[in-house]
Amino acid sequence: MALRPFEWKDKPALIEHLFPVQKISAESFREQMAGAGKTLTALGSYWKGRKPLILNKACILGALLPVTDDLLTDLKIFELLMGMDTESMQARLEAKLPASRRDQVGELLVLPFNEQVKKAKRAEEMDDSLFVHIWRRVNKHFGTSANSFPELIEEMGIARFGHRPKMADVFCGSGQIPFEAARLGCDVYASDLNPIACMLTWGAFNIVGANQEKSKKIKAVQNELTKQIQKQIEALGIEKDGKGWRAKAFLYCVEVICPETGWKVPLIPNLIISKPRSGIKNNVVAKLVPVSDKKKYDIQILEWVDTEELYLYQNGTVQNGELVHSPDGITSYRTKISSIRGDYKEGKKNKNRLRKWGKSDFIPHPDDIFQERLYCVQWIRTRATGRGDEYQFRSVSKGDLVREKEVIDFVSSHLSEWQEKGVIPDMIIEAGAKTDEPIRTRGWTHWHHLFNPRQLLIAGLVNMHSGEIGKFCLSSILNWNARLSIWGNLDGGGGSVKNVFLNQALNTSYNYGTRTVKTIGSLIRFRVVESLIQCKIAKVSAHPAQEIEVENDIYITDPPYGDAVKYEEISEFFIAWLRKNPPKEFSHWTWDSRRSLAIKGEDEGFRRGMVAAYRKTAEMMPDNGIQVLMFTHQSGAIWADMANIIWAAGLQVTAAWYVVTETDSALRQGANVKGTVILILRKRRKNLDTFRDDLGWEIEEAVKEQVESLVGLDKSVRATGAEGLYTDADLQMAGYAAALKVLTAYSVIDGKDMVTEAEAPRVPGKKTFVDDLIEFAVQTAVQFLVPTGFEKNEWQNLQPVERFYLKMAEVEFQGGKTLDNYQNFAKAFKVAHFDQVMSDASRANSARLKLSSEFRSALMSGDAEIAGTPLRALLFGLHEITKDTDIEDVLLHLMDFCPNYLANKSLVAKMADYLAEKRQGLKQTKTFRPDKEAEAARILAEAIRNQRL
Repeated sequence: MALRPFEWKDKPALIEHLFPVQKISAESFREQMAGAGKTLTALGSYWKGRKPLILNKACILGALLPVTDDLLTDLKIFELLMGMDTESMQARLEAKLPASRRDQVGELLVLPFNEQVKKAKRAEEMDDSLFVHIWRRVNKHFGTSANSFPELIEEMGIARFGHRPKMADVFCGSGQIPFEAARLGCDVYASDLNPIACMLTWGAFNIVGANQEKSKKIKAVQNELTKQIQKQIEALGIEKDGKGWRAKAFLYCVEVICPETGWKVPLIPNLIISKPRSGIKNNVVAKLVPVSDKKKYDIQILEWVDTEELYLYQNGTVQNGELVHSPDGITSYRTKISSIRGDYKEGKKNKNRLRKWGKSDFIPHPDDIFQERLYCVQWIRTRATGRGDEYQFRSVSKGDLVREKEVIDFVSSHLSEWQEKGVIPDMIIEAGAKTDEPIRTRGWTHWHHLFNPRQLLIAGLVNMHSGEIGKFCLSSILNWNARLSIWGNLDGGGGSVKNVFLNQALNTSYNYGTRTVKTIGSLIRFRVVESLIQCKIAKVSAHPAQEIEVENDIYITDPPYGDAVKYEEISEFFIAWLRKNPPKEFSHWTWDSRRSLAIKGEDEGFRRGMVAAYRKTAEMMPDNGIQVLMFTHQSGAIWADMANIIWAAGLQVTAAWYVVTETDSALRQGANVKGTVILILRKRRKNLDTFRDDLGWEIEEAVKEQVESLVGLDKSVRATGAEGLYTDADLQMAGYAAALKVLTAYSVIDGKDMVTEAEAPRVPGKKTFVDDLIEFAVQTAVQFLVPTGFEKNEWQNLQPVERFYLKMAEVEFQGGKTLDNYQNFAKAFKVAHFDQVMSDASRANSARLKLSSEFRSALMSGDAEIAGTPLRALLFGLHEITKDTDIEDVLLHLMDFCPNYLANKSLVAKMADYLAEKRQGLKQTKTFRPDKEAEAARILAEAIRNQRL
């Protein structure tokens, strides 16, 4: 029997009651680690911060599926739909393993889930056959009759909303969320202020999601474009040496006059050009040869340099921001490049003596401070035997310089015409946090200045012949072929042209590589992992989030937040090339970044923009609509801002989950792991009022109910022999959600209108009424999470740092050793200097507390938060036991150091028992021996209990 329209109209969504965050985290992390292998990356690797498709799928299904009285079965069905059940995992493992190893699948299936995920294919890489076995069980549980995701989605949408569900993302970015919704079968509306984001989302629908027939046409377009560009470059004769060799890459560097010597010096940070790798078997270096009579350096390219000699070339002429050279090989001259540039301050502004380039410039003027020089060419030809290619790196010849001039002359003769037609940009670089860099360090004022003549020529030709598919080829070429494309690997070796957006900045470089037709072919003929979308409607619009005028049932958004990438600035790198001649499919979008309209930063403008956006989405959804809001949890202030925004927008939190989504490679700049907070929101439909004094009991009851429900589900899952669902960190987040659910249900608290309070401007350093309420709610939630073995009053009487240390010992025991867990709990427990009790070896994904042996006698007194506490006295006692101190002396010292020892004696024994349990079984290393700590804790606990006073 089919579901009736609106049968589930008022049923809570599954995601409001359960979400297997540990498994979803494992799947999300695995997808992020795939890098270039991710489904949508080929369309534009320059757009970072994509939320994993597997997470998007979980949110979409979780928002549509109903919760029943049988949570355990709900969970099992959800895992079936996610491809996380045992049968699906077996298929995923078999698909990844070579045939010779498939007999090992049984052994792999008993590994922890995150280990299985690492060795299996990702669920979104599998075809529909992965889910054939699930439909009978799904239909039986929910009363549906589906045999595919689109059928299930449509039936669930009718049951909830009376029609196929309409899902929207008004901050669509690269299209990850709407693409997954479209692939599942929702009607989709995607919008973004940024036209590059809209283009990427369009590409997700129409290129990655294309059917087989359309995919063939796309490949034909790519092949034809490649042929056209190759033909025109061949006709110019600028990439051949006349001896059968074709250029593969050109290497350029900046040159300056040394103010101390008057010598013209090439700026090359590392003189190693290439190290052995696939296809290239030799070491290649650039040797600077002084030419005294001309006060300049020739650059000789040497191949087959002994590996032992490479150290001589590791340090080039740029070292720690200084020009360094030695014309005679004896005297070394060092000058700050900032001095050569003539940096100075005018008020608060940084300025220098660089000439600002004009619209018609594309190479330096002869009297510019920074000149540019071609110093090496990489050549390639097919071997005479026909077996593969051979490569050469050569010094620049007279013929190379002649061909270089031909390129300059060609671009010069066409520049004005091409700029007028939009083939090459004429757009000014507006000052900004990221765009100031090329202006300040090079004097570049227009976007085409970021490309040299050869790069302008190739990109211009591609732009000239491009339709909508070609624009994706163009954006890829721009990212991989600009004056910001450094040469080589980050360690100076390797030998290849890197992409501009290695990070989300516009960092200028002293030397860079330029690609040729030989190597841009792969950028034009980019390949995507075809993944057919199955929706009936998928629309992309360019407008601010708060201007949406279409009603949708579900909104899933990943909005900008305080530390977001400044896409409104850096995307102008691409917009400049597309704005005058977008293809007809993109022509109705505004081809401008509209920086002033972008929601950004952490100030009042950010909050106002977010409130306006979410207030409008709340208006543009039915009363039983649901929103899923994702944001990266880094700053406590951002969390508080989000709560204010939700309140002011007329929404209410109904659940919150925390999923690990970021890879270690995203954390190079520091040990601050990033995860994603998932907030589930509904309309606040009643105008309720209450008083703060009454909130405490209500929050505590809500937190208790939420946590006990999840703990009960976790125990049920463990009872089946499966891994647990939740750690203490997950329960903490659920407690936050329960507290916020209570708070945001009220329109008036203590006689104050909460929308007005939430919208009130912040005063730096001053807490608002809302801040106080959120802090109160969080503290109430945290205090409920009392570890097993402690009474509630005992736990609450401990110092915050003691509760933090003991709670994190339990989290470590559960395996939750990511640094963000410690940061989150430290904020919750109000521990200001949690680093004082953390091991110096802590890293982003392997943080830990200090053992007693690492404290030794430190922090026994003074201003440290743990100083003078019973826990600190206990830890010192454990340290003494590990050093074989007589137990009677240990007890005497414990009595001396522990405040009010007689009253705290039983509590100290409890803490010792607790640490003995939590330290046992942790993974050990040569420097980390928790087993010794556990044994010492057992000895001391027993000694305390037997002590006669």
